[in-house]
Amino acid sequence: MYTEIILAFIISAILTLVFKWIIQKSGSNLYTSIRGGTPRAIGIAPFIVLLLFLPSPYNYLIAVIGIFAFLDDLIGRKKIKNSPVEFGQLSRGIGMLIVAIFGFYFLGPVSILIALMIQPMNIADMQPGAACSTIIIMCILTILLMILTDLNNYFIPLIILAACIGYAPLDYKGKIMMGEIGNHSFAVGLGISYAILGGLSGSYLGIGYYTGSFLVTLVLLIITSFVIAFIRRKNLEIFMENKLGIENPHYFDYVMDVLTGGGLGDLMRRIVIGKRQIIIKKNIFKILGFRRLFYNPHAFN
Repeated sequence: MYTEIILAFIISAILTLVFKWIIQKSGSNLYTSIRGGTPRAIGIAPFIVLLLFLPSPYNYLIAVIGIFAFLDDLIGRKKIKNSPVEFGQLSRGIGMLIVAIFGFYFLGPVSILIALMIQPMNIADMQPGAACSTIIIMCILTILLMILTDLNNYFIPLIILAACIGYAPLDYKGKIMMGEIGNHSFAVGLGISYAILGGLSGSYLGIGYYTGSFLVTLVLLIITSFVIAFIRRKNLEIFMENKLGIENPHYFDYVMDVLTGGGLGDLMRRIVIGKRQIIIKKNIFKILGFRRLFYNPHAFN
């Protein structure tokens, strides 16, 4: 097992450098002007590692989401004609749907939560090192919980941790970006780890594999969101005050942004509340983050 962990780290580190060089030289839209020029979608390196080292059927789910996420990276923010939906959002949504449906066959209802893990990890990747810190923290937490509950099935979170550490140094320096292929693949990988922990714990406690898997994954998904909100709190404060007009945002505003921000969250707001803007006046609801939850950018278009 430990040989595979070491190999996962080495391959991730080498492929990260290789793909950084390729994208820099390619002149494609994967090389962005951000921070003076930054290769994007370098998360293809840990994606390949997870594809190679995770056992089936888990690597099938990584393959599905990785392919559709990479299409999102390549296509970018091009809107479908006469529609508020972007081609990239559509590709990502299809990938999430397939993960939820295909994963249901192997893992049960928890596959829905695994697909939903993509939302917070996508928000985490908007700040250098934030996604990597989240992955490292949550992998270590998952491994510790497995050890404390006498579950020796921590190979998957170890592989995810090794792949992340191999990739992470240049991300922390802001010299590369993980892209959708990276954060989506890590999101599904983390979700699978949570599901395994929960399933084995549920069987041990007598509440059933599927029940335990769903409940533990739900709790850890929420904890993941809280971790991301804490890591990104300074950037989110600036974003909400300057871009959204939310004055003196609270911590739960950050959590709501992690859980419902981004293109998919805005699309859901368009579907549910149309072009209305709901004004939150009561202080308790402001503290609970309802200003960010109900902020509707479509009300200003």
